[in-house]
Amino acid sequence: MYKLYTRAGSGGFVVEAALEMAGAPFERVNVIKGINPDEQFGKISPLGQVPALVLPEGQSMTESAAMCQLIAERFPNAKLAPPPGAAGRADFLRWMTFLTSVMYPVILRIYYAPRYSADPNGADGVKTAAIAEADRGFGVVEAALEGRQWLAGERMSIVDVYLLMLAYWHPEPGKAAAAWPNIQRVCKMLRDVPVIKDLNIRHELW
Repeated sequence: MYKLYTRAGSGGFVVEAALEMAGAPFERVNVIKGINPDEQFGKISPLGQVPALVLPEGQSMTESAAMCQLIAERFPNAKLAPPPGAAGRADFLRWMTFLTSVMYPVILRIYYAPRYSADPNGADGVKTAAIAEADRGFGVVEAALEGRQWLAGERMSIVDVYLLMLAYWHPEPGKAAAAWPNIQRVCKMLRDVPVIKDLNIRHELW
């Protein structure tokens, strides 16, 4: 059984979605900020960050994108990602990397701006710049979705769920609906997926 350390409102949302959609048996351990739920968690995630995942064989890992890709590989019948060599595989890898290396850090700078400035008065500037950068990044994704149903082609994949999570983390409610109709379309389709709908009860993305 998998063991997922997570917290409502965190990046654990997308990993929980991957595990649920894959039909993988897992134990969910809720982590309160600043408190290690057990001795194992502190060793797995020295920074105290969630999500963190313990695999059935005992190995552990952090980084939500890596977890999602591993789950997709281990449960190919769930079709959470295009397999190697398939159409859409390159797009899947591209957008998963873009969302996690470009967009996720930008969102963190919005909500944790004081961490990113040595100037006690610099947080507002960090946040303002981060919102502008997030909007530019979502604009890139919006353009990529033009003429296609999902980010990796004709099938939904876990990268679309990642996009949903980030879009609803935007500090301006309704921004996607107003500015990015293609992203809004993807989010609307995903909101009707039973697993996503159920997870939202706990995570309250929308």
